[in-house]
Amino acid sequence: MPEAAVLYAVDDGVATLTMNRPQVLNALNGDLLEGLRDGLARAKADAAVRAVLLTGAGRGFCAGADLAGAAGRPQPFDVEQSLREGYHPIVLAMRRLPKPIVAAVNGSAAGAGMSLALACDIVLAGESASFLQAFTRIGLVPDCGSTWLLPRIVGDVRARAIVMLADKIGARDALQYGMVWQVHADDRLLDEARACAQRLARMPTRAYDLIKQALAVSSGNGLGEQLEVEGRLQAEAMATGDHTEGVAAFLAKRPAVFNGR
Repeated sequence: MPEAAVLYAVDDGVATLTMNRPQVLNALNGDLLEGLRDGLARAKADAAVRAVLLTGAGRGFCAGADLAGAAGRPQPFDVEQSLREGYHPIVLAMRRLPKPIVAAVNGSAAGAGMSLALACDIVLAGESASFLQAFTRIGLVPDCGSTWLLPRIVGDVRARAIVMLADKIGARDALQYGMVWQVHADDRLLDEARACAQRLARMPTRAYDLIKQALAVSSGNGLGEQLEVEGRLQAEAMATGDHTEGVAAFLAKRPAVFNGR
């Protein structure tokens, strides 16, 4: 029986999703996309999961769409439908997941693989990691949310150069551009990413959900509109048990024990 295209494991409040096609640098095919959709849905539904860690097996994070495997697909091929049904639900599920997602980018994150990394909440990279908007190398347009995510992360000027020139960006440059939070030695990356995810899993999960909601609408709002959003979400946060615990712990001068509700 072939091994799953995405490995799913839960430990210490963290669901780890490992893209598992190492022989092709975890290039995205139907099985891998389905595994990501299912893994995100499982993590969302499981109350014991309070953070998600996304990484790739082997020496690469994700090489993007499986172009070699796509060569044998039936013709004519409806790329718009393929993106809408296969890729878009994953990016939206990541951004809407009411739990934080940490990416551990090992090796190459190219094309749609780079989009998946950028869709995470906190991105950690190994020293040998690289990021590549490879689309123009084959006459295509960036997709999977890159034209929305990248300008908001690195700014318009850098985003245009990154997608048009299609130059490979090393981990240290990605850190300078604000694409990653931290860079670690390759042999430490997974441990550091797991520690980060476990730290998030011990924190007020519901507050993270509300933070993600606030950030998702901020770029389209004026200041007044965003202040209203913050007020509404703050009222929800103050009604949580974690807020009550946080205040009690502060007053008692003890560490808070959050339960994610």
